[in-house]
Amino acid sequence: MGWVLGLTGGAGSGKSTAAAVLRSMGLPVVDADAVSRSLTAAGGAAMPEIIEAFGAEMALPDGALDRARMRALVFSDAPARRRLESIIHRRLAVIVDRQLEEGQRGAPFVVYDCPLLIESADARARADRILVIDAPEEVQIRRLGSRSGLAEDAARRLLAAQTSRAARLAAADDVIVNDSGREAFEARVRAYGEALLAAG
Repeated sequence: MGWVLGLTGGAGSGKSTAAAVLRSMGLPVVDADAVSRSLTAAGGAAMPEIIEAFGAEMALPDGALDRARMRALVFSDAPARRRLESIIHRRLAVIVDRQLEEGQRGAPFVVYDCPLLIESADARARADRILVIDAPEEVQIRRLGSRSGLAEDAARRLLAAQTSRAARLAAADDVIVNDSGREAFEARVRAYGEALLAAG
């Protein structure tokens, strides 16, 4: 039975790139964001309760979550954010635990890619080891601008709404810094994954 590597990092840190590198090495990756998106897609299991809690205007015409509208609400309203997280996380936990168990059966370790790994005690408890992808805030803001089209003030608000960089680093067993080019970063992640596989 394999163990669980928790992978996290702030927005624009390169966490998704790191997950893709580890996946390309044949390691199973359980993506909490992908599970969450499936729950809030058209026909997603969380949508009826979200509509009941927040109103029909939070759904797009096809029945999927209106992410832009919900994002605007939860970034300005902490109780609303907690309510949304509660609705999604109950369902997410069941799916994630099943996927982790399946991954552990077939690999030396499984990667648990989770943006809220540090904030959520339940999520953190799933990980045997925590890898944090770290980047300077100015680099994150630049990447969020080029990748997601966020204006600088919007990117700063997004980062401020997440757990602090210091808290992530304090919780880390391992840190990979992503402050240079993509190729160099991918090589660092690959070397890290190879070292873990070699250690057994």
